[in-house]
Amino acid sequence: MQPENPESYSAPAQAVWPAAAIPGRPGAHLRAAQADGADEAETPSGLEAIPDAEPTHGSKLLDELRSQIAQFVIPPSPEALDAITLWVAATHLQPAWQHAPRLAVVGPAKRCGKSRLLDVLTETVHEPMLTINTTPAAIFRSITEENPPTLLVDEADTIFGTPKMAEKNEEMRGLLNAGHQRNRYVTRVVGNDHTPHRFATFAMAAIAGIGDLPDTVMDRAVVIRMRRRAEGEKVKPFRSRRDIPALNELRDRLHAWARPLLDEAADLEPDMPVEDRAADTWEPLVIVADLAGGCWPRLARVACARMVAAEEAAEEDHPSGARILADIRRVFVAQREVDSLSTEELLHHLRQDPEAPWAEWGRGGLDARELGRMLRAYEIKSGNVRMADRTQRKGYMRNKFLDAWRRYCPAVHPVDADITRGED
Repeated sequence: MQPENPESYSAPAQAVWPAAAIPGRPGAHLRAAQADGADEAETPSGLEAIPDAEPTHGSKLLDELRSQIAQFVIPPSPEALDAITLWVAATHLQPAWQHAPRLAVVGPAKRCGKSRLLDVLTETVHEPMLTINTTPAAIFRSITEENPPTLLVDEADTIFGTPKMAEKNEEMRGLLNAGHQRNRYVTRVVGNDHTPHRFATFAMAAIAGIGDLPDTVMDRAVVIRMRRRAEGEKVKPFRSRRDIPALNELRDRLHAWARPLLDEAADLEPDMPVEDRAADTWEPLVIVADLAGGCWPRLARVACARMVAAEEAAEEDHPSGARILADIRRVFVAQREVDSLSTEELLHHLRQDPEAPWAEWGRGGLDARELGRMLRAYEIKSGNVRMADRTQRKGYMRNKFLDAWRRYCPAVHPVDADITRGED
């Protein structure tokens, strides 16, 4: 049973991929053209054109798992459903990974299916460990390097929902951040003689809650933005006695397929459609897809590209992220790319946007001091600028923003042309 989701995360990213699948060699068909010097003009030019590999028993198991998940929840897009499926499978190969991707299951309100999805994950992931009212000390004492559990955190808004809550639970956030990468330990003294002891933190984790999680956790996560079911969208009620045995049986078959591939999974370095931390986070999911074959190598990369792009766009729109840079970019475009704007003018234009938060920022709207503080994080400072009437005022030069615009909000009126012209 597949849910009908009319909207995808974003337009597919463009890349060049080789044309022919190589049976029995997972992922090799994605590198063949480079090795053979194939002509780019003869290869498919989009992620959706990646050819299917040879189907395996693993690809059939992933198909079955995806159908089982779709019975109980309706994710926001087909790509999100594919990502959840691959994340579950990746938990059965945790010793192979360098990075342990988090699955951030977030929604704007109650009754969006977050807890129901965690119910399904609990019965399908490897060694589930529910962390309801569990202390960070108990969690890292439960993690072993040889066979880490899969952490499942529900109602994360009760942990991180307000600044006061987040401050009180800083150790939990630190644990979730550290556990994203292998060989990040916490040291505690144990026993009556207070002997220092290192505890492992590396473990995959699914975290569900209302509203976004802390930025540092979201940056290490495959983000599933759940939403409340619309009229006409139906799911199967979850009944423990009826559904858990079938899910556990599928989990065991998935584990039996994946575990012999542990060494092979550890050695694979797949071609990724994203870079940096996003690539670290998504790599286990893409490796699982390459091991499974069939349509999964294509589905994994399409999901990766679209969902990462959607989160980057959301980050640009968030006031604590690059939103201020993007809105300043729009102001300069609206002012016909003037060389500079006084601080007063820039603040006036920012506050005029009815859809932006700046008119209501703080007590009386965004002011010069707060603007300066936000821009200092991007190494942008105000200075004396010459106005059209030849007077000098405090303000901002447009060319001081070029590098930050290119790095943090490239989709908002691209500025590459400005850089190639040699502006400084």
